[in-house]
Amino acid sequence: MGKSNISITYQTSPRDRPLSAIRIHAAAGDPRRGWLTAGGQTMPVALGRGGILANKREGDGGTPRGIFRPRQVWWRADRHARPRTHLPVRAIQPEDAWCEDPGDRHYNQPVRLEAGQGGDRLRREDHLYDFIVEIDHNTEPRIAGRGSAVFLHLARDNFGPTAGCVSMTKSVMLRLLRRIGPETRIVIE
Repeated sequence: MGKSNISITYQTSPRDRPLSAIRIHAAAGDPRRGWLTAGGQTMPVALGRGGILANKREGDGGTPRGIFRPRQVWWRADRHARPRTHLPVRAIQPEDAWCEDPGDRHYNQPVRLEAGQGGDRLRREDHLYDFIVEIDHNTEPRIAGRGSAVFLHLARDNFGPTAGCVSMTKSVMLRLLRRIGPETRIVIE
């Protein structure tokens, strides 16, 4: 018997394709609040306590200005179903953390910590890190002191400022996750 050369192509609606870009900018009158525009919709976000900064430094509380790409999604599998996304997805384990020490060779990278070790743990009691979009800020090359652990994550109830991340409501995060992929540009201006 011969092989069949049948090809099946599935139509995808524009709603299902990854966005080419999302834009984030500060709100007028409050540099710690902002707006995220994606797919023709604009939604509120919280920014770093230092506002958007062109020259991001470790500990300055600023959200870095620039164009970034999402790398992967981290999520609390013990609290939520796996999110729909075009990005790689990784469940957060109790030992997962992020290195924020500019003197450490693992600076601005995920690390695994033993019980009792300090560090920015990704598994938190609050819900801020239930969904994290890791972005490529200060990754290639990594420069000590230029900022670490800059993520998209969930916002506090009062939209309080972050330490430099961009935060949003859970419903906005889940909508955004469905529409971003590895080639989506995250433009913070």
